[in-house]
Amino acid sequence: MALVSVNGSLVDASEAEISVFDHGLVVGDGAFETVLLFNGGPFALERHLSRLDASLAGLALASPDHARIKDAVDAVLEHVPYQQGRIRITVTAGHGPLGSGRLPGEPSIIVATTELTEVHESAVVEVVPWPRNERGALVGLKTISYGENAVALSYANARGADEAIFANLAGNLCEGSGSNVFVVIDNEVITPPLVAGCLAGITRGLVLELSTVQERDLPIGDFRADRISEAFLTSAIRGVEPITRINGESLGVGPRTLQIKGDFEALRLHNREP
Repeated sequence: MALVSVNGSLVDASEAEISVFDHGLVVGDGAFETVLLFNGGPFALERHLSRLDASLAGLALASPDHARIKDAVDAVLEHVPYQQGRIRITVTAGHGPLGSGRLPGEPSIIVATTELTEVHESAVVEVVPWPRNERGALVGLKTISYGENAVALSYANARGADEAIFANLAGNLCEGSGSNVFVVIDNEVITPPLVAGCLAGITRGLVLELSTVQERDLPIGDFRADRISEAFLTSAIRGVEPITRINGESLGVGPRTLQIKGDFEALRLHNREP
């Protein structure tokens, strides 16, 4: 039986309810975190909660007490039979009008899990024709307004890819629909800076701490298999995942990617709260 936590109440997933007036449902007014369930427990939960605070602050929403969220996570995990999965923590503005305005009141807090039954060893990516707006009101926030990502990922899937890659308005590499992007050029590991409009990914941050990485802009026209020697994605679920195809062109998996992947997996195995 799959159980979820809705505002502190543990219920069967098939019976969980959220108001049709919840502002998260009405206008996407809220933030979320996807946390890896690894060997039966959450990985880097404290970092995720700190980023959730930052996203909610960027939305001008108050952050729930971390203890309240952790209690909900623990309650859900007590009934989870699997060891590897994803934990989704969602916080919305709560009850609101059928429009963009807000009403005073309590937030909605939802915690749910799903099992990870399929692990990708590598990624196939496609650059999409729509740019990220690195000057937008939501830049750097992990909000539940994910319509743009859904459209982009559908575009990539239709072309045989499993991740969509965005440029930004300046014409530089930005991020994936749910991941950060790293490339290797002349043995130098490069990732877009946060000012490029990408999300401050938790795995991205850990890789920056583990490895020597240059944060600098890369023209999207250089994100090609004949211009770079290696590339990889990072995210909570993917970990460090080599890219083996860009826009239909094959790319090899090189030593820098494998070293960073190995270092990250060793960290994840031995330190639940890095």
